[in-house]
Amino acid sequence: MPRVCYFTGARTSVGRKLRYRGKAKYLGGIGKKVTSAAKRTFKPNLQTVTTMIDGRPTRIKVTTRIIKKGLIVKPLKRRQVYKAA
Repeated sequence: MPRVCYFTGARTSVGRKLRYRGKAKYLGGIGKKVTSAAKRTFKPNLQTVTTMIDGRPTRIKVTTRIIKKGLIVKPLKRRQVYKAA
């Protein structure tokens, strides 16, 4: 299972970590200059959750933002309910 949110599609994104040198202009300097730009990754806060999808309990990865919004419906604790009759 990839590192992707089931609902929003949030995934690992790539960016840069900048390092600055110098004194800011408003403090009397000539301005900050970028001295290095290292690549880095931004990972979403994914959690594996058991939820009801199409009437069946399923394990999916979702972001914590979705869990906080209440879009996840957790299944009942007792598994006897889901047996096919």
